[in-house]
Amino acid sequence: MQHAHISALENKHAGLDARISEEVHRPLPDMAVLSRLKKEKLRIKEAIQGL
Repeated sequence: MQHAHISALENKHAGLDARISEEVHRPLPDMAVLSRLKKEKLRIKEAIQGL
C-alpha cells in the first residue's frame, strides 16, 4: 500500500515538474502559476521524504 502511495506522489511530482517546465518556456510565463506549482512540488517532495 505504501509503495503505491509513494509511486503516486512521485508521478504527481514528475507531472508538476513537466508543467513548471512548460510554463517557464512560454513567451510570457505567469509567475503566480510558477510559484504555486513550485510550492506544490516542494510539498509533495517533503511528503515523499517523510515516508
